[in-house]
Amino acid sequence: MDVVSLVLLVAALGFAVWRPRGLPEATVAVPAALAVVAAGVVDVDRAWSEISALASTVLFLAALLVLSYACSVLGVFTWLAAVIARRASPSPGDTRPNRHRLLALVFGAAALTTAALSLDATVLLLTPVLLSMTRTLRVSARPYSYATVTLANSASTLMPVSNLTNLLAFAATGLGFVEFTLLMALPWLITLAVEFVVFCLFFRGDLRERPHPDHIEDPGPAPRLPLALLAITLVSFGLSSVVGIEPVWCAVVGAVVMAALALHAKTSSPLTLALSAKPGFLLFVFALGVLVAGISDGGIGSGLADILPSGTGLSDLLVVAAISAVIANLINNIPAALLMLAALGSGAPAPLVLAMLLGVNIGPTLTYLGSLANLLWLKLVQHDGQQVTVREFTVVGLATVPVTLVMSVVALWAVT
Repeated sequence: MDVVSLVLLVAALGFAVWRPRGLPEATVAVPAALAVVAAGVVDVDRAWSEISALASTVLFLAALLVLSYACSVLGVFTWLAAVIARRASPSPGDTRPNRHRLLALVFGAAALTTAALSLDATVLLLTPVLLSMTRTLRVSARPYSYATVTLANSASTLMPVSNLTNLLAFAATGLGFVEFTLLMALPWLITLAVEFVVFCLFFRGDLRERPHPDHIEDPGPAPRLPLALLAITLVSFGLSSVVGIEPVWCAVVGAVVMAALALHAKTSSPLTLALSAKPGFLLFVFALGVLVAGISDGGIGSGLADILPSGTGLSDLLVVAAISAVIANLINNIPAALLMLAALGSGAPAPLVLAMLLGVNIGPTLTYLGSLANLLWLKLVQHDGQQVTVREFTVVGLATVPVTLVMSVVALWAVT
């Protein structure tokens, strides 16, 4: 019967990819989840247990989405892009500016945005202003556009808040917020370093175009209040375990206060802020949980559990990361994370869970289906007039994913 869940999961994911007429991702996923319950593949108690287990994670995600959107309407990303453009532009008399400076600045902005506000913020909010920036600087958008989608996935390994997959796995690690972040810091830095080198080589032709803008506007004063509130929210995540508060409530408070700032500044409306939480996507996540439960409780789940290692040696971590990356590219990284967590079991050592996260976060840039962020990015850049082909996307992924995944897993093994 797990085959029924698998077929319905594929149908739900296919619709989420296609989204005709902009219909919510949950349009097919929710009926599919109800169908597996009605058919007895997943009983009501098991479905409710899965939904209850996901509730805190989904609330966390909703708060982060509102927080990111409020930062956007308060001018954080526009200001950031203007600062990058100013610093990447050649100074008077500079006849040979550093051609990698702009790429380094974009890498830094995308990595920090992903780590602090999640990959959705990087794809949906940072990418558009960076594309506009490339036109201002009169340079090819290719390396910078690909940098945003690559780092939206791979740079989301640092903190529990950086990706929905991290939120799903956070409790399974048994780690506190700070401990999780410290363990993932070296793999994260190694990921950024390796990918930067690969991008410099892969896009060396595009990077020969040095910025030559007609005019660069002054970025103006930094949006200090939103930036300060964002910093306070991030610090509160780290302090939450010390005072015995779940990090989700820090995210909720941060989102509410940031939303209040946006309302006070009259840059958004209550309805728009509420919709920025993407209620359709939140229902989609709940539905995926039920559908994956039908798979993990059946033969596919038990078969996967049988082949996964239980040790924490380097070879064990590499195997788990590789399998996770393959599954993510086949069925998307969110259900892949849910399936791998079930297969690893509730008592899995933290290094194995973290290796799984490296696989489902770094691996998905091999295929469009690997993550929903890829699909959102694709629609956005095509709407902007950029030409993106399946072949080029895959080639960029092949150039970055294997070496980055191996090096980041080695770094994880070294610190655990």
